[in-house]
Amino acid sequence: MTSKLEQLKQFTTVVADTGDFEAIARVKPVDATTNPSLLLKASAIQGYAELLNACVADCKGDVGLASDRFAVAVGQEILKVIPGRISTEVDARLSFDTEAMLKRAHRLIDLYEKAGIGRDRVLIKIASTWEGIRAAEQLEREGIQCNLTLLFSFAQAAACADAGVFLISPFVGRIYDWYKKANGNDYTGADDPGVQSVTRIYNYYKANDYKTVVMGASFRNLNQIEQLAGCDRLTVSPDLLEKLAVDEGKLERKLAPGQAGEARLSLNEAQFRWLSNEDAMATEKLAEGIRQFARDQEKLEALLQAKL
Repeated sequence: MTSKLEQLKQFTTVVADTGDFEAIARVKPVDATTNPSLLLKASAIQGYAELLNACVADCKGDVGLASDRFAVAVGQEILKVIPGRISTEVDARLSFDTEAMLKRAHRLIDLYEKAGIGRDRVLIKIASTWEGIRAAEQLEREGIQCNLTLLFSFAQAAACADAGVFLISPFVGRIYDWYKKANGNDYTGADDPGVQSVTRIYNYYKANDYKTVVMGASFRNLNQIEQLAGCDRLTVSPDLLEKLAVDEGKLERKLAPGQAGEARLSLNEAQFRWLSNEDAMATEKLAEGIRQFARDQEKLEALLQAKL
């Protein structure tokens, strides 16, 4: 019997959610994702010490540039051990400024291209705010494909699909966390609200022939991953990937095209903001996620600032 990880790879593209290229080399995913929190963790890894020092050289005191250079340097290392793409995130503090996100995304792509890495191997990660979706829409027109992150609501998913973004990352575990805390229930299986959210989005996209890729993210346990087997992609931490790699039980495909989905939902800004306002979980988790990434970005910048 093959492992559950190998079975999962038969119908889902597996992505590693980490900045640790040694861990990535062990679990052998197709793609990898990073974010400010993962980059902060990566900065403490001994193998990245020289990269940190190199990233502050010639920055003329611009800690934001040093941070982007570090993100790209980590991405370069990861791309050496995966066949696919790296997702690199725009500064979360820019999440409500479309023009600023565009400027930062262009700089990240420019840094990758100067390092000899084409945009076909990079996804720009942007928070799924209204402004972030608009920035992604413009970048997609320019041939820069995007990963819309911190996605918690159906309204966000619908708006991303309408904008033609390449990929979304609905956060399974954080949705589960909110409902568990709010209701006191330890959800399992198909009753897990995070699983239900991704299943609904997946069926909606397939039923309406949207090309946007659904990549479940932020997993708390193996059961959540197993319930979403068949999703286009799943980005998973190395520890959970390694657990799947040693489990030789039977893995059943749960998601597949052809299921019933809701009619197309086309939202203007006012409608998007209203539906977001009505979803307490999504509103709280989006704001919390942006704050968390912003604080970790600031910690990373403080580390780099000390080296400038």
